[in-house]
Amino acid sequence: MTNRSSLTGSNGDLPKRSPSYRLKSIVAPESIMKEVNKDTSLSHNIKDNASTLRKSSSHPLTSEIDNKLLRGYEIDIKGRFDRIVPTLKKISTFQREPDFLNKAENLAKIELGFSMPLAILEKAWIKGIDMRSLFAWCIFEAYQQTSNDFFRCDPLVGATGSMRANFFETFLLECGFHLLDITPCADGRLAHTVAYALRLPFSAVRRRSHAGALFDVENTVNRWVKTEHLRYREARPNPALSPTRYLKIVVYHFSSSDPKHKGCAAHGSSAKAAALAGLDRLNDFRQAIENSFCCGASVDLLLIGIDTDSDSIRIHIPAENGQTDLNTWLDVRDIYAATVRMNIDTARKTIISMVLKAASAGSPDQGMVKFISYLIENNISQIDYVKQCHKGGYADIDHAERFIGVGIGFKEVHLRNLTYFAHFNTVEEGAPDLDVGIKIFKGLNISRDLPIPIVVRFDYHSNVPGARDRVIEDCKRVEKAIKDRYNDLYNEGMLHMLLTIRDRDQQSPAETIKSTLKLEVGGGH
Repeated sequence: MTNRSSLTGSNGDLPKRSPSYRLKSIVAPESIMKEVNKDTSLSHNIKDNASTLRKSSSHPLTSEIDNKLLRGYEIDIKGRFDRIVPTLKKISTFQREPDFLNKAENLAKIELGFSMPLAILEKAWIKGIDMRSLFAWCIFEAYQQTSNDFFRCDPLVGATGSMRANFFETFLLECGFHLLDITPCADGRLAHTVAYALRLPFSAVRRRSHAGALFDVENTVNRWVKTEHLRYREARPNPALSPTRYLKIVVYHFSSSDPKHKGCAAHGSSAKAAALAGLDRLNDFRQAIENSFCCGASVDLLLIGIDTDSDSIRIHIPAENGQTDLNTWLDVRDIYAATVRMNIDTARKTIISMVLKAASAGSPDQGMVKFISYLIENNISQIDYVKQCHKGGYADIDHAERFIGVGIGFKEVHLRNLTYFAHFNTVEEGAPDLDVGIKIFKGLNISRDLPIPIVVRFDYHSNVPGARDRVIEDCKRVEKAIKDRYNDLYNEGMLHMLLTIRDRDQQSPAETIKSTLKLEVGGGH
């Protein structure tokens, strides 16, 4: 239930869920699948891939429909990246054959779903295939396909205007919050925190990942100001005089199987240090609001830990006055075990009771209790997801990211160990985050003689004159700064970049501006 022991030695588990079972009258499972079925190819893929979901006993609050949908998406997207190396190995075996180009093209289309760049393949007869460039090109193409499908098909059924997004936005206001702002660690093992571990609709959550979950206080204050200004000028999502708060959440992480080595690198793999740093940053944010605007009551804080082995979360229940006891938390694994044999109504009442008992810092706000109970129920579904799909714990308990994402954006990335995030406007500003990512990929890729793929991304608002041109320049500026900072890797062909932008005012995918791959076919002069 509650744990007062050292954070380092503690453990967690998997949980996940969505509104399907919570309010059938509002978001019925059949309605969810109708949204999925809008795209025939997508629903076919989900249903086929989801058949791998192993049948087993699950918690009464678990949403099996959500688990099948999410399993199908995980298999589909990760499969696109994980088939790249085996496919390139096959292509390398017949690069000296007369019909090499046709064979390579056909195999790539069958296995990867896209064609290979002729500029690389046509030179294979001279000195062999440039596998490093081909690998990076395939990673970038797989990313572009993922972005295309995400914004065109809404595979997670959480886009703006969807039933899930509308339900959650209403629910959030009922809990007394007008905006939810989440900062997970930039570690790729937390990239799925919003859509999977917490089961929240991505469009209704503001997410910005940072190494060690150490968000920029000044930038967060600026985002708070914009939020409150929108409430004041346009009454969105509610009028400024409504008694609701801005909820800021930090999600730190730890490893239950190897707490001393597989935890957060930014905090020396110490869960206690990670939790303390997260709480300090939250308190700094609240203090900044109070010092600048004298309205700290409009900000609420929540600290959550996640076990990257199993996705189970532990929640530090805050008191109504905002105080949080760092050494006390509520572990969803304990809730799962205590309620697994109950009926739905009894299980929900028990969850609320356990939340209230775990609030050692003082009586919590009723809206916060309601919101935390919602997260717990969602996380229970994720626990069963990991039990059924990953035998109770992930095989890749360490880093296994496919690419580094830098800049501002990546609304479409919601899969564990797909991307290491480095959110920043300038390389100088984000150097610590980026350096951690490069270090991780030296182990993942450089050690296998494969290059580090980096996707640079900046989003913009098309209703702002000149915004598109400015973010293109931002991409080029970051490209140059990365080349300068990691000059040796770049000159050796061990680091490649894809420059992308995206219009936030449209449901459109990322747009590629350029890449560092040299694919031009030389002319005669």
